[in-house]
Amino acid sequence: MPIKLPSDLPAYDVLSNEGVMVMSEDAASRQDIRPLRIGLLNLMPKKIQTENQFARLIGATPLQIELSLIRMSEHKTKNTAADHMETFYRPFSDVLATGEKFDGLIITGAPIEHLPFEDVTYWDELKQVFEWTQTHVHSTFGVCWGGMAMIYYFHDVAKHILDAKAFGCVRHRNNDPASPYLRGFSDDMVIPVSRWTELLREEITDAGLPILIDSEETGPCLVEDPNHRALYIFNHLEYDSGTLKEEYDRDVSENKPINVPANYYPDDDPSQEPQNRWRSHAHLLYGNWINEIYQTTPFKRADIGLKVKDRRAPSS
Repeated sequence: MPIKLPSDLPAYDVLSNEGVMVMSEDAASRQDIRPLRIGLLNLMPKKIQTENQFARLIGATPLQIELSLIRMSEHKTKNTAADHMETFYRPFSDVLATGEKFDGLIITGAPIEHLPFEDVTYWDELKQVFEWTQTHVHSTFGVCWGGMAMIYYFHDVAKHILDAKAFGCVRHRNNDPASPYLRGFSDDMVIPVSRWTELLREEITDAGLPILIDSEETGPCLVEDPNHRALYIFNHLEYDSGTLKEEYDRDVSENKPINVPANYYPDDDPSQEPQNRWRSHAHLLYGNWINEIYQTTPFKRADIGLKVKDRRAPSS
């Protein structure tokens, strides 16, 4: 089954040209099937690039996916055209007001790592989002800063500023091959890392949370939070082949101190074309997440967030 996208969303043509199965809203409405409804709370400045990255991954499964784009209510983006935001995004306040529910929600990263969470202009509303997920979302996936914000809110696990940016393609180890989220994963893998902060292993384990993927070099990567039906990933399996290059070239052009991303270019030579060595694990992780949602989400979307005893039986 394909991912359902508006036919005029840029990701529709991008993914179609890549061979990803996409379906217009009109075509999807003619299928007698309940799609999985996945929300994308997009906090990144380059909205369209981020839409493409996540739509590519969640649209690669055999299930029909309905992607809904969400933004913070009062925050105004400077990097994406206003008409794109007006056409394709809804403010969280509207989503909250309708009482609608989602099978899954992705909360992206944001380039504000240096700020204490409480100093972020939309922190109060984001806390409201976190609480809302407990009653209106079956499974939440916090990515990079989004994951750090969630684990801080729910478990008081703090982020710590690094002396130098963790930047490059870093080898990680699979701590739990039996986890349904790591089905098909190698014992170790390469994952893109791009952040100025870290979370400490002992603080996560002290909070009682299992670390599914870890790295000796850059610390915990993927953490499961069963009690809040959430996953937190602090690195970037969703990145395109050229995303680290774009970040590196940007910082070089702005004369910012930056190291060549480690283990990314052949021979660490920025004049050469970077190599993607994480694509298969990216599809595995998000495919496993979608599959786990499909296996466990209530038959009726209205029953999401309810205790099992309060759910209504499916009609015959």
